[in-house]
Amino acid sequence: MSKLAKSGPKAPVKTLNEQLPELRPGQSVALLKALHILTRDGRINQDTRRKLKQVYHLVQFIEPLITEIAEGKTTLSLVDHGAGKSYLGFILYDLVFKHLDFGDVIGVESREELVTRSAELARDLQFDRMRFYALTVAQAMTDPRIPETVDVVTALHACDTATDDAISFGLARQAKAMVVVPCCQAEMASVLRQSRGLKLAKTPLSELWRHPLHTREFGSQITNVLRCLRLEANGYNVTVTELVGWEHSMKNELILAKRTGRSNPEAKARIDAILSEMGLASMRERFS
Repeated sequence: MSKLAKSGPKAPVKTLNEQLPELRPGQSVALLKALHILTRDGRINQDTRRKLKQVYHLVQFIEPLITEIAEGKTTLSLVDHGAGKSYLGFILYDLVFKHLDFGDVIGVESREELVTRSAELARDLQFDRMRFYALTVAQAMTDPRIPETVDVVTALHACDTATDDAISFGLARQAKAMVVVPCCQAEMASVLRQSRGLKLAKTPLSELWRHPLHTREFGSQITNVLRCLRLEANGYNVTVTELVGWEHSMKNELILAKRTGRSNPEAKARIDAILSEMGLASMRERFS
């Protein structure tokens, strides 16, 4: 018996859509290869599939916001902070913005080499309404190349206080919507550890951050609670949900805020009460 007969017929090669059922009609395969989501021969591995699933899921939240904001307008701007390799910005442009006759995607990233690479890729793909700037969020606040008012602010896994900086940018630029997925929150854990001795003597609630692991987890939780209250205090409706299932990422909390323009004094009062109760008065300016 021949080797071919022993091994049996070969399985049919899966099409790209069969490998990646999330792929939308007309989506740029060249982009997915350039981002190393697909290999040169059009295959995808499990790690990049998880990454892409996160970004796609985020797009599902952002696309309706863009569609709503774009209604009746001729200009639209999205600023992505801590853009990194700009996975989110490129896929948003490919799936949403390139089908509009207007609208800009602006990537803000402090690492010059990533900005250069993203600008080159946008040029190669003829994504003409994408721009990238090597700036910190603080620098972006006053940079004249960024519109004085923006429509959408995004920050995907911006580490520690970078998420707060992105929120500050959105507040300053009167963003109509903000979509953030926080990463680590080391600053809050550090402040909790500093005040631990004082608070342990005063309230049993301080047991929530007596052990270092609990300090980190509680610091992350309280930081995101305060971020939501800050957004509400400054005139936003806030929704908190999972980005994807916990099996894909532990950095999984998605905060979505839509501007109403009506400030909320009660939310501001709750921020002050939480900071006072937890011995976090030094954090008051960050969450104002």
